[in-house]
Amino acid sequence: MLAARRALRLPHPAILCAIAGAWLLAIAAEVSGRGAALHHDSLIEGGPAFPVALAIFALAWQVMIVAMMLPSSLPAIRLFYRMATAQPRATSARTAFVGGYALVWTVFGIAAFTFDLGVHRTVDSWPWLSDRSWFIAGATLILAGAFQFSPLKDQCLTVCRHPAAFMLRYYRRGVGAALGTGIRHGMFCAGCCWALMLVAFAAGVANLVWMAAFTAVMIVERTWSEGERITAPVGVALITIGALVFVHPVGLPPVFASG
Repeated sequence: MLAARRALRLPHPAILCAIAGAWLLAIAAEVSGRGAALHHDSLIEGGPAFPVALAIFALAWQVMIVAMMLPSSLPAIRLFYRMATAQPRATSARTAFVGGYALVWTVFGIAAFTFDLGVHRTVDSWPWLSDRSWFIAGATLILAGAFQFSPLKDQCLTVCRHPAAFMLRYYRRGVGAALGTGIRHGMFCAGCCWALMLVAFAAGVANLVWMAAFTAVMIVERTWSEGERITAPVGVALITIGALVFVHPVGLPPVFASG
């Protein structure tokens, strides 16, 4: 635990400010009731034109990335910051590294939003599914739970838990190389966390309960030396909740009710 706390020491005050600011924005959105307007369902159903809706979602998704993903990536970010000190244009390289990481998750969010548009159109054109919109939520939860037991999850978590080994293999000097390293790190991160973030996407931006729960899970899984101990229990919990949705749809958490 002490090792985990040391690993999470912040590389730069700007990172701390960004994470704190993102959480404050998420809290403000939920407390004010405006968070619902940023939910993908609200933006797709009766919202603005798709390009505008996508742009609004992408901006809100950045807040979610900073709040949820940066905390579990602090060990790698901190190490990169230290290694980049000796190279020219160190600040630009550091920015490129974090930017590359954020780019991966931005693409993921845009892909999820675009896919969700297709899901909505399918639901609207398929009466059976329209009457059982809970089916999508249940399937998403079960998928996320099942992925907790996958070899890909385990392989990517292994890389994320050893940022020093990752940097020794992939670190290169230069701004362009830093961007590439950030993208690569983001891909490993996405490889182990995409299913959890898919559930977070379904829950919606500024849903604090799911955001806090999954942020805690990802921090423990990716930064604690014994983080693998919670991977299976989290998988079982998600599969159980998903199964309960199928058995008793009325018990579906309200945030998933619209599909």
